Amino acid sequence: MEEYVIKNQKKLRLGITTGTCSAAAAQAAAIQLLLGVESHAVTLRTPKGMTVSVPVYLLEADADRVSYKVVKDSGDDPDVTNGTDVCVTVAYAKQRVREQIDGSQDRSCAFTSESFPYLTLDGGIGIGRVTKEGLEQAVGQAAINRVPRQMIFAAVADVCEKANVSEPLHITVWMPEGEALAKRTFNPKLGIEGGLSVLGTSGILEPMSEQALIDTIRVEMRQKLANGMEYLLVVPGNYGIDFLDQYGHGLQLEDAVKCSNFVGEALDAAVEFGAKGVLLVGHIGKFVKLAGGIMNTHSHNADARMELLTVHAALLGAPVELLQKMMECVTTDDALKYLKEADLMEPVMERIMEKMEFYVNQRAQHQLELGVITFSNVFGILGQTKNVPDLVKKIGRDK
Repeated sequence: MEEYVIKNQKKLRLGITTGTCSAAAAQAAAIQLLLGVESHAVTLRTPKGMTVSVPVYLLEADADRVSYKVVKDSGDDPDVTNGTDVCVTVAYAKQRVREQIDGSQDRSCAFTSESFPYLTLDGGIGIGRVTKEGLEQAVGQAAINRVPRQMIFAAVADVCEKANVSEPLHITVWMPEGEALAKRTFNPKLGIEGGLSVLGTSGILEPMSEQALIDTIRVEMRQKLANGMEYLLVVPGNYGIDFLDQYGHGLQLEDAVKCSNFVGEALDAAVEFGAKGVLLVGHIGKFVKLAGGIMNTHSHNADARMELLTVHAALLGAPVELLQKMMECVTTDDALKYLKEADLMEPVMERIMEKMEFYVNQRAQHQLELGVITFSNVFGILGQTKNVPDLVKKIGRDK
């Protein structure tokens, strides 16, 4: 693709999702199977409204089945599937032979479409299988998401209409490198085994897409709730994971959902999916921002770390000289060092925790039991809100 977006003053090329790749390969295979025409590119209109021309490559063809591939182009997004082959076989259903090139499974797990009842769809080699409740697919089905399914069905149905054919067809999506690449994704943690997922809500892959990260967080949270958790443990990243490893109290690393910088979106999802409560655990460098109502903690969105620490120190009567030193600090640990030397660290953190509690409850509209623990790699636990002990008991496994 030669379409671009501007992010952080950089011109970045858009890519296409695995869903778009699959739909393009499926359409090319259907064209050759039903119309006898070999394709070198197909044109699709994506759910985002953009029309894309996708190069396609013939793998095999006979009278009963045709396979094409698309080489995934992720644009300037650092996506693990960039450059990999996304393959699709379209076959007459009555002639389909199981476990050949596409590695397709028993048809009882195949997807169907009310709009196109003569079509079935499944995943083959390198496409993950769902093993846990809480995803868009049932346990046992291929990890092909809803929008890509719609795109694939529509792409093949369009050819069927042009060819005036309504004979049952079976579509199989497969990725030869999928099983190996899946080890570098969240799929094993989500209970998707044996390969990658076919993804995409817009059909277009935007570089460094925040929405893709938020979607991943939402999927993981929904799955944990579907598998019996009522209270969620949420950490921004590796600092939080490392802290939990030392913290104990029955909190398990595998129970934690990483929310990156998207604390607000994680709370929104917890409310939406019916969680009873959330325990947030994070480093002061990110979580001090919550005390200012900043729910996206990325530095590009907002900083205010020193301003927040400094204003609460000022309200407690800290001398101007100390306040000036704090405002010149680069890290929160440096600012906390000055507060500790002045015997102000504990009272400042008490005020900070009160504000964190206020703002996270505001974001969740008081529909969750919420607790926050914040810590420093230098000073250890700096503070926790009043609900933390109760939430630790409810989430921890030492019961």
